[in-house]
Amino acid sequence: MTAPDPGQLAVDLTAELVAIDTTNPALVPGSPGEAPAVDHLVRRLTSAGFRTEVIDAAGRPSLLAWHTGSRPGRTLVLDGHLDVVGAGAMPHPFEPRVDGDRMTGRGTCDMKAGIAAMVVAAEEAARRDTAGTVVLALVADEEYDSVGTEAVLPALAELGLSPDGCIVGEPTWLDLASAHRGYAVVEVTLRGTAAHSSQPELGVNALTHLGRLLGYVERSHATVCSGAPHPALGHGSWTATVAHAGEAPFTVPDRATTVLERRTVPGESAAAALDDVRTMLAELTAADETVSADARLVTWRDAWELGTDPATARLLGLFESALPRHGGAAPARVGFPYWMESAMWQAAGIPTVVCGPAGGGLHADDEWVDLAQVRCYARALVDVVEGFCGG
Repeated sequence: MTAPDPGQLAVDLTAELVAIDTTNPALVPGSPGEAPAVDHLVRRLTSAGFRTEVIDAAGRPSLLAWHTGSRPGRTLVLDGHLDVVGAGAMPHPFEPRVDGDRMTGRGTCDMKAGIAAMVVAAEEAARRDTAGTVVLALVADEEYDSVGTEAVLPALAELGLSPDGCIVGEPTWLDLASAHRGYAVVEVTLRGTAAHSSQPELGVNALTHLGRLLGYVERSHATVCSGAPHPALGHGSWTATVAHAGEAPFTVPDRATTVLERRTVPGESAAAALDDVRTMLAELTAADETVSADARLVTWRDAWELGTDPATARLLGLFESALPRHGGAAPARVGFPYWMESAMWQAAGIPTVVCGPAGGGLHADDEWVDLAQVRCYARALVDVVEGFCGG
């Protein structure tokens, strides 16, 4: 009997997963989240001989599934996130549509195609009785606060799983990530005094203070960009992404809020963004004693850079060999501007490589994945798993 083609199996599973709405409820209240996909994959992987454990984090389930071969070997984690962002204006977002080698739908690129290929590769490893252990970590909430991975990492040890390496299947266009930026989100509240707008001198205009603060943000951004750039990522940044003030005409606004984002490169501390904002506010207060404001660090994650340890080198070498063998180009080393959970896996002491299939329209209204990349990735990943776990 001819063995099933992992490439086509991955395309089929991508369509199945895209048809399951896993919109992150932290981003779109009332959305179903990851549970329907976790249920679907538990049934599939259990029937394929995997042990499974659902890890709950405040009602947000993640799935750990693993298979151990009959011979000893290394343990490899295949990691991806099940949640997707809101559908926006995308028509029929959960009806996967195929046109040639392009599949369109919410989550096709980010990152259900990567998950599908990892599931298929893990199932093939089990079918072949590959040595060692392959672990699927299919997690919740990457698109917001990564509560899934925060819960999964300690659960691995509790289950007796000690990974020697990790592959994150985020979309990289089948290149190998060399680094990615970190981020911090800081919320600022400025308080003033309401007054009739015909007599603004009787009030304190919080909106005016907000405008001045945004000037400090622009200057801080220029300062960040004045230093030496990171070789793969360039400079970090400061950006104001949300602002609100005032309730109606004819009233001096007594409250203003803004959300500021700091993007960092390796060597910069994301958590230090709060101190930077407090410095801006101190300068603003020194220039105008009517300013009253406070700042809160909402969330932060540090930047990541590819390790130089033997396990990372082995994974890189396996990808560099396997991808061209299955029709892909020789992968380049590429820096990515957005954050990924590779930083969390590597911070936990697990050598981590990022590589996955892609297409276009991440977080946009025309998201799609290149099915040729999906097929190539799934087939190559079978070789990578076998080479790492059993080699």
